[in-house]
Amino acid sequence: MNAPAPFNKHANNAATAPAFLSIWNIESYYGESYIVQDVTFNVHEGEILALLGRNGAGKTSTLRSIARLDSPEVRYGEIWLDHKPLHEMKSYQAAAEGIALVPEDRRIIPGLTVEENLQLAQIAPPKGWSLERVYDLFPRLGERRKQEGVTLSGGEQQMLSIARALCRDIKVLLLDEPYEGLAPVIVQEIAKTLGVIRDQGITTIIVEQNAVAALTLADRAVILDTGSVVFDGSAKEVLDDEALRAEYLAI
Repeated sequence: MNAPAPFNKHANNAATAPAFLSIWNIESYYGESYIVQDVTFNVHEGEILALLGRNGAGKTSTLRSIARLDSPEVRYGEIWLDHKPLHEMKSYQAAAEGIALVPEDRRIIPGLTVEENLQLAQIAPPKGWSLERVYDLFPRLGERRKQEGVTLSGGEQQMLSIARALCRDIKVLLLDEPYEGLAPVIVQEIAKTLGVIRDQGITTIIVEQNAVAALTLADRAVILDTGSVVFDGSAKEVLDDEALRAEYLAI
């Protein structure tokens, strides 16, 4: 198992920041309780990284920290996106720089149709994919464009959440439990779609309890345990290491 190299969070790191997304020694807290402790890993441009671990390991908190949401509070460490300090930004500024979080609860807006949910995402610049391009990737959403978003099936709502993110000009897609509650055939469909998104140059971090499905899709994997990184390497290494999976993923 390969842990990331130590990083001095008190040093001036701007000149040595890697070219794309780097999370360096972040410590995130809810109140006085830490959730993420000295987490460090890099994500290469255009790859899919599976962020894995048992329940409570700190996966969702890490995603929320990258998206610069108010909770948990990042008190130490640095987050860099293409040489820009995300750790100094508010959530709306991180979004403007290309960070998009698709939360586990999907947050489809009640009372709005599929198309209105997508159009709302395009109101403020920078705009991303056109509706035509979105519907080409998600034909089912095109067929249901006039249907109220919250009445879609679970899989269709997940597609809408991802499509809504693509309507912004994004560089990094953060997915929190995208396969939650979905039938295997829908999981396969969404995984295929995520492969297409990767081919468009969009970097993806996926948090998923269905570890095998995530690892099958991912290029690399980072495993968290009680808020710290215990593995950073290729997805194939995790799939091939039964002892590692049993210890940290219970599979």
